[in-house]
Formats: sequence, structure tokens, C-alpha cells
Amino acid sequence: MTTTFPDISISTERLVLRPFEEADVPALTEMMNDELVTMWTSVPQPYAEADARAWVDELAPAERTGGHGIVFAVSEFLTQRLVGIVHLRNTDWQIRATELSYVVAPWARGEGYASEGSLAVAHWLFHDQKFERLELRTAAANTASQQVAQRIGCISEGVLRNAWIARARTDDGGWAPTRTDLIVWSLLPEDLDGVPDHFADADGFTAYADWN
Repeated sequence: MTTTFPDISISTERLVLRPFEEADVPALTEMMNDELVTMWTSVPQPYAEADARAWVDELAPAERTGGHGIVFAVSEFLTQRLVGIVHLRNTDWQIRATELSYVVAPWARGEGYASEGSLAVAHWLFHDQKFERLELRTAAANTASQQVAQRIGCISEGVLRNAWIARARTDDGGWAPTRTDLIVWSLLPEDLDGVPDHFADADGFTAYADWN
């Protein structure tokens, strides 16, 4: 039984989803220091260039080679500029299920890139890799990410109470941990029927993403 994803790239009309490259380090560093990324993910803060380099050179490739999932750097087709990340993780090869998370750079929000990239990965996962379930987990207050889940056809399955630690701004401008519920979403192959190929709505962030 295959237990690793192939080393591939996926293209849409506007995007290229590909492995990370050394040239992505500056843009990745900037993106991961964004306030909303800090709030909804577990990235180190401040996020240093060394963190980005470790992600590009070691951690992201190890997701695929270790059989845990696969990480796609998402870039614009025309400009090649890095717009975000789509990450499959916690992959169960026996039941053909995996978990989706995504991040979008501040300058690229509102263009539907999270929806478009996630939908492209879902089609590839179900049709080419023969998977049967894709799961997302979004923080209860992260409405933008919930909208992305809905637009790609996900079904809300329930709430994991007090299951995630997000971050909130403190009075002195720092960050403090804050507990939150997680909404569990699922996408099955049949849920893609009738889902449009392109979106022009809000982008978001899945909360259940271990970017350390």
C-alpha cells in the first residue's frame, strides 16, 4: 500500500501549487508574521527567517517523505508571487483520510485563493489519490475560514469543545494564549458535485495547523 504522496505540482487557472523553494523564504517569513496568521495558527512568534528556512528545507519536505501528508506552496500563475500554503496532514493511509489547513498572505486575501487552492487539492486527492475523506478544523470565531469550508462543499459535523489554543492581543501589544472550540468539517468525494471551480470571496485560516 502506498504511504507517501507523490512529489508533484497542481495548477489552476490562477494558481500553481508546488513544493517550497529557497526563493520563498523571504515571502514566507513576512506572511507568517502577519497578525491574523499569529492569531489562528501555532507558528512561532516572532517568525524568523531561520524558521522559514527550516520549514522550506526540512519540515515541509519531511511531511511528504515521512508519509504524514504534503505541503504545497501556493503562488500566482502570472506573477509567481507566494500567496499562501495548503497543507495536508495527519494522513491515515488505511482509511484514506487526511486533514486540510491553509494560510493566505495578507495582500492576497479577498481573491478566493484559499478556496481555489483547497478545491484543487481536494479534486486531486479524491480523483488521483483515491482518498475518501478530507477533514478541516476551524476555530469557532474564525468566520473567514468557515466560509472557505462552506464554499468548497464541506459539511459541518460538530464542535470539539475547548480543543484549541489560539492567541489574542494583550493590552501591552503582546500575545496571550486563549482557548477556543473547534468546528469539525468534512468533505467527501460526492460533496464536490456541483461545487463551482472558482471563488471570489473571503479567504481564511484553518486553526488546527501545527506550523512549528
